[in-house]
Amino acid sequence: MTRTIVCAALAAALITSPLPAFIGNAAAQTTTEKKDAKKPSAGMTAMHERQKKCGAEWKEAKAAGKIEKGMKWPQYWSACNKRLKEADGKKT
Repeated sequence: MTRTIVCAALAAALITSPLPAFIGNAAAQTTTEKKDAKKPSAGMTAMHERQKKCGAEWKEAKAAGKIEKGMKWPQYWSACNKRLKEADGKKT
């Protein structure tokens, strides 16, 4: 019985002691990874802007009932994205 108690106490000491060091290192590692993340390219930034514009248009058109029957967001996004790309191409 004494052997069981000693083993349990030793196991508890081994399990709990490395946790604070591990948690601290993991937090430092994720912070470093976030700093090293690449900034989005100009193309990705433009795509995100078009997606936000199309999303706003989608919400307005859907609320007004102007969306074609059966059309879902992916189809709308594809058409809207093409339209906005063409408009941007004509501006420059």
